[in-house]
Amino acid sequence: MRPGNEERIEHEYIRHGTLCLIASFDVVTGQSVAPTMGPTRTEEDFLEHCKRTVALHPESKWRIVVDQLNTHWSASLVSWVVAMENLTLPADELGVKGESGILKNQASRQAFLTAPERHIRFIYVPKHSSWLNQVEIWFSVVVRRVIQRGHFVSVEALRQRLVDFIDYFNRTMAKPYRWTFTGQPLTK
Repeated sequence: MRPGNEERIEHEYIRHGTLCLIASFDVVTGQSVAPTMGPTRTEEDFLEHCKRTVALHPESKWRIVVDQLNTHWSASLVSWVVAMENLTLPADELGVKGESGILKNQASRQAFLTAPERHIRFIYVPKHSSWLNQVEIWFSVVVRRVIQRGHFVSVEALRQRLVDFIDYFNRTMAKPYRWTFTGQPLTK
């Protein structure tokens, strides 16, 4: 390394695999809750994460802020919300994925999941505005404190380091993020 030169990875660098972290962030306490770690981030992975998170307080109203990833408005997610809210919908209203009803397409599924009357309601941040989602701020802390310049000999070592950090963060660092933007333009 020399001043002005970019950091480089040695030619002997070996990638030991990848790990996907799906996290939920409690905006009231500032804690990460029910993190899910695995090799993929599929529709099924996200659904299982939502199930684990909501199971912490099943009677509470949930407002889940997510980005525009297609797994965040899947047919299985809609079916789970219908079951969790004990909704009795006629078969034709629920419909069939790709054909009719609520399940027809992404827009119809998203409309159902964002409806104000939902007990478990999803809020989708606009594209290119991930900064509105507070878990993204938390992810930047994880990257700086755990992943960046980290050396992990296996996926399991990375998983354990993340679990340890999340526990440490929740015990010692967690606090609600305080928005400081006033809405005033930066320049006139």
